[in-house]
Amino acid sequence: MSAPERIPALSLPPAELLARGELTVRGRIPEASNAALYCTVALDGQEAACVYKPVAGERPLWDFPDGNLARREVAAYEVSEATGWGLVPPTVLREGPHGEGMCQLWIEQPREPEPGGELLALVDPENPGPGWKEIGLAEVGEGRTALLVHADDPRLRRLAVLDAVINNADRKGGHLLTAPGGRLYGIDHGVTFHTDDKLRTLLWGWAGEPLPQEALEALRRLAAALADDGPLTARLAPLITAAELDATRARVAALLDTGIHPEPGGEWPALPWPPI
Repeated sequence: MSAPERIPALSLPPAELLARGELTVRGRIPEASNAALYCTVALDGQEAACVYKPVAGERPLWDFPDGNLARREVAAYEVSEATGWGLVPPTVLREGPHGEGMCQLWIEQPREPEPGGELLALVDPENPGPGWKEIGLAEVGEGRTALLVHADDPRLRRLAVLDAVINNADRKGGHLLTAPGGRLYGIDHGVTFHTDDKLRTLLWGWAGEPLPQEALEALRRLAAALADDGPLTARLAPLITAAELDATRARVAALLDTGIHPEPGGEWPALPWPPI
């Protein structure tokens, strides 16, 4: 995947529109655990929908005492951009009606999934079928179990690599968005970049398997960009701590050294809850 395209019918790059446009709150996203506001952003006659998450609306997390969710969301976007895969919607840090927060382009979801485009499924435990990767057994009621699986999809595989780099502690199924045309995005990256191994994800299907060549190439790009004088280092330094930046470098180096997708470590729950 290439870096994000410009928004259809807009001449401004999305990040510029998000950073400089007039932000107007239209409503609150009720299912969000922290304050998440549905907004529009307008500049020079251009307008787009976005999500604004003010730092003032964040609930403290005992296991993520440093920094804030908003800055880590922006940091995840910067790492995604540096891979060249564009897996995170354009995201900026800016002032808004409720103070500093992250502002992210709204990704409109198709009303109906494209045929054959399912990313997660519950299937027969004895016969998951081709094209699926096992996650684990799930209770489906009345004493019955089914096998929760994710698609063996190169888009998800790229996201699994990104999550390993940013140490995503909460990759749920509801954080996977498919834009019109089939482009995949991941959202909600506030619990990332911890110095301890906290990877929790539904995307364990490739655990222990060799990383594909495109992933190794992306990791090499990241390693170069994360050098002391690298461009990604300069962008991340205001967003995460020096220790978190060093830990990110170490994770990239470890992935290149082993050449395989990481496996659950056993010291932290491997799956997020709830998973979807």
